[in-house]
Amino acid sequence: MGSPWPFREVSVAASTFTASSGDPVLDRRLDWARAFLDDGDAAGAAELLAETVADAPGFAAAWFLLGEARLTLSDAPGAAEAFGRARALDPRDALGAGLRLARLGAVPADGAMSAAYVRTLFDQYADRFDTALRDALAYRGPELLFDAVARACAATGRKPAFARGLDLGCGTGLAGVLFAPVVAHLSGVDLSPAMLEKAAALGLYARLEAGEMGAALAAAPAGGLDLILAADALCYVADLAPIFRAARAALAPDGLFAFTLETHDGAGVLLRETLRYAHAADHVRQRAAEAGLALVLMEAVSTRAEKSVPVPGLVCVLGRG
Repeated sequence: MGSPWPFREVSVAASTFTASSGDPVLDRRLDWARAFLDDGDAAGAAELLAETVADAPGFAAAWFLLGEARLTLSDAPGAAEAFGRARALDPRDALGAGLRLARLGAVPADGAMSAAYVRTLFDQYADRFDTALRDALAYRGPELLFDAVARACAATGRKPAFARGLDLGCGTGLAGVLFAPVVAHLSGVDLSPAMLEKAAALGLYARLEAGEMGAALAAAPAGGLDLILAADALCYVADLAPIFRAARAALAPDGLFAFTLETHDGAGVLLRETLRYAHAADHVRQRAAEAGLALVLMEAVSTRAEKSVPVPGLVCVLGRG
């Protein structure tokens, strides 16, 4: 493998939302309101936050927390108003106000998750990511994905060895640990530089890039990838069609695109309470067929648990077709 450091960072600008009111007294109010909310006093938090945004109407973080407090109080219209103000003050939506608005039915769920939100979330989460996933959520996505790829290779009569691979949403490199031994040149892309620092420390990736999955696939040479991976990364994507089309173009003739995602028993795409997207199995099949991808394997699995309850999911392997 080549040197994994430094990774290349592209086209992900920092959000410009107002993290501070500019007044230390009002900033302390935000901390007090958050403490009230954590202690179960949503009414007290909402009252304090309403006073805060009256004094500092450009304080996006206070508007966002006011939305959270009002939501806890079952005041959906008031929550939507507050989240709307937060998103207007933060066009890149690093706080994720768009997702809250989508859950409230105030905006379409498709496209509600911003890149800035995902980057902020995982930059904050990076230091405890592996422990939280493995210990608290019983995460086993990479293992299920590796097994699925091995079985897909057996079914198609090819060896489980790949010249060039791309790990989409690679995070800290949990999938890379399993796949690096069977991929001669493994690259990774993730929105979070903090997560990529963890992945780089493993020394498994030939190249790491901070950027969006779709952009990384689109930039790949046509037919240049033998394996594309996405271990629990597509739950942050509402519309699979662009990713699937880009994957089809980037895959070698006998290449494989393997991924896990969350699913549900209904139709289409659902934004779950956890603010992750779940894709129905028929929806995945349809999007794959539309992109010219052939279904090699699709199985119901659970890659993680929430409150000790398995989260319904799918493991899929697609070929170029």
